[in-house]
Amino acid sequence: MDALAGLAMVAAAYLIGSVSFAVLVSRLMGLADPRSYGSRNPGATNVLRTGRRSAALLTLLGDSLKGVAAVLLARTLDLGETAIVLSALAAFIGHVYPVFHRFQGGKGVATAAGVLLALDPWLGGPTLLTWLLIAFFFRYSSLAALVAAIFAPLWQMFLYGPGLRVAAVFVMSVILIVRHRANIANLLRGTESRIGGSGERKGAGSPRR
Repeated sequence: MDALAGLAMVAAAYLIGSVSFAVLVSRLMGLADPRSYGSRNPGATNVLRTGRRSAALLTLLGDSLKGVAAVLLARTLDLGETAIVLSALAAFIGHVYPVFHRFQGGKGVATAAGVLLALDPWLGGPTLLTWLLIAFFFRYSSLAALVAAIFAPLWQMFLYGPGLRVAAVFVMSVILIVRHRANIANLLRGTESRIGGSGERKGAGSPRR
């Protein structure tokens, strides 16, 4: 790949990832800043605590599709495998540490799903299915994310062996697990909120003052 074009693409992917749809959708729909209630995480699960399923769904779709967009753009520009993989990683990191929001971002689950599906459906599909199965049977979004994060690099290694993609997926998995450290503690204590639970909703339905 052309080094300068590749670096520009990676930077663009980071900026794409830095757009927080939880914050954007909440502002457009007149809801409180998702960083002000519940888990204080700007993600779809926390937005769901407002009771506005449409807002949570739009957040989920937006955060997923920005990961897809970053990968597809790098692929469309034909910048090579290295640029594609690094752009995928950059979009994920942008979501977790967004420059537009003082580097205070989400945990990266939806963006990781979009990135992995765009990189390779044979990687993203089974990883997403893992999340869905764990979430359906145990009703814990965080547990589903942790299991999927552990599963993803192992599946990548099994399918294609060692390489840059394995390294990138491993880095994403480590970051995702670290971002869930509070959830891990809650799971061990038995205090973790379940999917669809009311959680901490005080002030979640009105704009932040």
